[in-house]
Amino acid sequence: MDLDFSEEQQVLREMVRGLCAENCPLEVVRRMEDDPQGYTAEFWKQLGELGLLGVLIPEVHGGAGQGMIEAAIVHEELGRALAPSPAFVSSVVCATALLQAGSEAQCGEWLPRIATGDAVLAPAWLEPQSGFGPRGVQLRAERRGDSWLLTGRKRHIPFAAAATRWLTLARTGEGAADISLLLVDPQDAGLAPVQVKSLAGDAQFDADFDGARVPAEALVGAENGGWEIWNRVMLDSIIALAATAVGGCDRALEITVQYAKERKQFDKPLGAFQSISHYLADAVTALDGARTLACEAAWARSQDRDLRRLAPMAKLFACDTFRDTTAMCQQVWGGVGFTREYDIQLYFRRAKQLQITWWDAPYLEERIAAEVLDR
Repeated sequence: MDLDFSEEQQVLREMVRGLCAENCPLEVVRRMEDDPQGYTAEFWKQLGELGLLGVLIPEVHGGAGQGMIEAAIVHEELGRALAPSPAFVSSVVCATALLQAGSEAQCGEWLPRIATGDAVLAPAWLEPQSGFGPRGVQLRAERRGDSWLLTGRKRHIPFAAAATRWLTLARTGEGAADISLLLVDPQDAGLAPVQVKSLAGDAQFDADFDGARVPAEALVGAENGGWEIWNRVMLDSIIALAATAVGGCDRALEITVQYAKERKQFDKPLGAFQSISHYLADAVTALDGARTLACEAAWARSQDRDLRRLAPMAKLFACDTFRDTTAMCQQVWGGVGFTREYDIQLYFRRAKQLQITWWDAPYLEERIAAEVLDR
């Protein structure tokens, strides 16, 4: 089994890491916390010009025409830098939905603009007091002549204020999975998203759809066929999130190991104490396991293999590892690790948020258990 990356993939990794170091250091990460737009125009422009926003988009639509392994490399490096940008939600989640179900006109209009960064698409999915499954989607969409009338509320819409369109999940029937996908223009619909604070300090918004209207051609895929599309999209997308968790975990562990070498107690470095060194040994072991699982899931996607078990496993293990490792790292840093002046808390907060969003641990465990027990 060959676990090495190709020369081209290594060059891609070095390019993304260099871009993040130059245009998105932690000073920028701190500055963008709780910012309504959530990212800098300069960094976003660079991502588009270097083709990193079009990794999964075919060349015919202006993308790079690469696969999930390359996307995982990009997002591992973005996760390592904690880079604030809508790259995941626009170029992975929404672009994948359009590729799987969008009409020729929709793909022709939006995919080239997503690839260059000229347009940002964001998913409007979660709702108050609801779960991650299809029953959690209760926002209604009703046919009214040549348009759809939307009524309900969405929560935690990422980068909603900067988005050109919201890929909105709406209930269009009474069946459990009678859900459709609609491209909503937040300006035309007269929606007023309200920013909410998050653990990671990223740009999230709530929005009321009080009779918002969108044209009939805004439907992506078949009516009542949206949940099947969304499920496939999520299986792809959580692979990129697993890679993001691996990158963040790797960097958090790296700065903590360096601290354990330099910080002295009782005239010797922290790393010389067995309890600390064993914590670090356990963490690097878990990290290597998470990286292998994330890479295997990305490879399986590139080979069009079944992801129903492997993708949830990758996201579950990588995010648990990221959270557990950063919690341990904060203990190594001691009391200062929880203060805003130190960087490790940036990784800890993002690790926890990543663990509880985009299918949290209990939901992932249920899906994995179903694959183990029901097949």
